[in-house]
Amino acid sequence: MSGSAVIIGASGGIGGALHAALLDEGAFDTVHGFSRSGTGTDLTDEASIAAAAALVTRGPAPSLIIVATGILHESDRAPEKAMQELDPAWLARLFAVNTIGPALVAKHFLPLMPRTGRTVFAVLSARIGSIADNRLGGWYGYRASKAALNMMVRTLAIEERRRNDRSIVVALHPGTVDTALSRRFQASVTPGTLFDPDRAAVQLLDGIDGLKIPDSGKHFSWDGVEIAP
Repeated sequence: MSGSAVIIGASGGIGGALHAALLDEGAFDTVHGFSRSGTGTDLTDEASIAAAAALVTRGPAPSLIIVATGILHESDRAPEKAMQELDPAWLARLFAVNTIGPALVAKHFLPLMPRTGRTVFAVLSARIGSIADNRLGGWYGYRASKAALNMMVRTLAIEERRRNDRSIVVALHPGTVDTALSRRFQASVTPGTLFDPDRAAVQLLDGIDGLKIPDSGKHFSWDGVEIAP
């Protein structure tokens, strides 16, 4: 496969594993890896996203872009267990990273993708962002920001289809992966369902390989099963 691939969030657990797997496969002429710590690409800073996109324009057009970023908690913040814990600043932070950031990546990177042929723009979402699947409540900000991300994906897919009728824009749930994002909550994970980043990356890339044009705008689990909105 010629052209280039782009990983946004290449210093994270999943993003780093995706970047390494794509380099190892050797299917692309160039594999770009962008991250806040590595290249100064910060999803809360649109100028840094635009600068990253400008770098990609110097080489082959990207036919695969994966946004492997997200935030669930920080040192002084945990997912809300009840409405009394809702805080506007924390909600804004979650939406800035989980929803607005990937949307801005799409704004600057989707126009770089070819206008013909199969292309894939994928963002890492989460099953917990499914409104239909919400049976436990709690985790208000993370749930809502991922649900909003899934709507962004659906809307982007419709617009991108007008530019390239073979484009695929999807949200992907990687499962529970052994990274800093999930470490606080791994005690409750069912045995056998906690993936190391390398395995998660291979599963995600296999799932991307299996995507069809009608899948654009949808949300899929790592095993290829569609997740209800």
